[in-house]
Amino acid sequence: MCVASPNLSLGGGACGVGLRDWSYIGVCVGPAFAADWLLRWGQDGQGAWLRGQEHRCPALCGQVLLGQVSDRVCLTDCEPPTSIGAETMASPQGLKAPLEFGGPLGAAALMLLLPATTLHLLLAARSGPARLLGPPARLPGLSELWSPAVLLLLLTWLGLQAALYLLPARKVAEGLELKDKSHLRYPINGFQALMLTALLVGLGVSGGLPLGALSEMLLPLAFVAILTTFIFSFLLYMKAQVAPTSGLAPGGNSGNLIYDFFMGRELNPRIGSFDFKYFCELRPGLIGWVLINLALLIQEAELRGSPSLAMWLVNGFQLLYVGDALWYEEAVLTTMDITHDGFGFMLAFGDLVWVPFTYSLQAQFLLYHPQPLGLPGALLICLINAVGYYIFRGANSQKNTFRKNPSDPSVAGLETIPTATGKRLLVSGWWGMVRHPNYLGDLIMALAWSLPCGVSHLLPYFYFLYFAALLVHREARDELQCLQKYGRAWHEYCQRVPYRIVPYIY
Repeated sequence: MCVASPNLSLGGGACGVGLRDWSYIGVCVGPAFAADWLLRWGQDGQGAWLRGQEHRCPALCGQVLLGQVSDRVCLTDCEPPTSIGAETMASPQGLKAPLEFGGPLGAAALMLLLPATTLHLLLAARSGPARLLGPPARLPGLSELWSPAVLLLLLTWLGLQAALYLLPARKVAEGLELKDKSHLRYPINGFQALMLTALLVGLGVSGGLPLGALSEMLLPLAFVAILTTFIFSFLLYMKAQVAPTSGLAPGGNSGNLIYDFFMGRELNPRIGSFDFKYFCELRPGLIGWVLINLALLIQEAELRGSPSLAMWLVNGFQLLYVGDALWYEEAVLTTMDITHDGFGFMLAFGDLVWVPFTYSLQAQFLLYHPQPLGLPGALLICLINAVGYYIFRGANSQKNTFRKNPSDPSVAGLETIPTATGKRLLVSGWWGMVRHPNYLGDLIMALAWSLPCGVSHLLPYFYFLYFAALLVHREARDELQCLQKYGRAWHEYCQRVPYRIVPYIY
């Protein structure tokens, strides 16, 4: 059987597709994939035509989307390619990725919504009702938001972290291979930066630095950080105009200014050896997050004589998380943020604003809304966090060990699936339980961070709710990337490991 449209033909055994222009065909299939199946094709004779590819997969029904053309089809005996794009020759423009986040309109909306949400959460945490939903009790005036002194404080913080980044590193690691076959080098000294920051803060506090006063500056700090991020993103966008084609990200070069500003055009913007994306990913935001938490703990001690047990738990749990991220800093070099996404407003805002000012929401809530917490409840919450961390660290360590050395005794006995790329997919151990066990551990820890805040308010659970949505979205992006990269092997892996994040549920 063959279903044809003006630009498309699908056959039963081998699916032939002919398009006049660059196009994307998204096949929304059943639960075996649960993501868009994107097949990329180019105009024949223009230097980017997938030749001789055949696509076979189990009988699937879906919607084929081609520009404005929409045909309802059933795909029978048609498998995904083992390596999409493996036989594609480079085109002058390259393959453009499908638009995400609702395209330019969605990007514009997010650039308004995310800053507004950040300020709303900060206002809600200190208000009496502490409502997550609904308007804030009052709107701050410009004098409460803007302060040159606060701007200077923020720039000093960024400068300090940049200086620590440039210090000699205990190790220099190579990133993954780029389009031009080169490898960038990255200093692995994030944990060193955390320790030196702690030393400097400790010396400052012992010398009379009023760190607790930082808790009263969060609103203007967030505001100037938002303004700084917009300016920084504009500079990144302008720098990308002179970047070589090989240095551009696949997702941030749609030709639409708003969308590309949001997604980021350049993959690894650098000046000399200073990598802006890598620096922002784990340094100023993550270390700033635990510094804000510490300031809130000190302020609570000044107000009430000593920090509450709930505040200690939140600080301890989140310090462990940040310390883990910086200790295993090298692992970030294989994440989607580094290897795939451009550096634009989306990542810059997330790193410099969203992380420090919204991830500290539980500590902010506890300062203004203290919650009683007994020892039995605290021990139970500690157990929940420990389980989450055990899953999170175990899954990530197993993955990283396998990537570095598949013959390592700790992973040598694990079952794997070979792929057409020459790599192998883990199908046992943590990665045989669900496809993203590290996300499961992340979610369990996120719940543990909110539980010390009690159950009387929804506000401190914002992080858990947001993070669940974020991980589901990221998981869908991961699955699409893996399907494109591994094809048939990924389909087999999905059959062997049917659950995505939560066993027997999702």
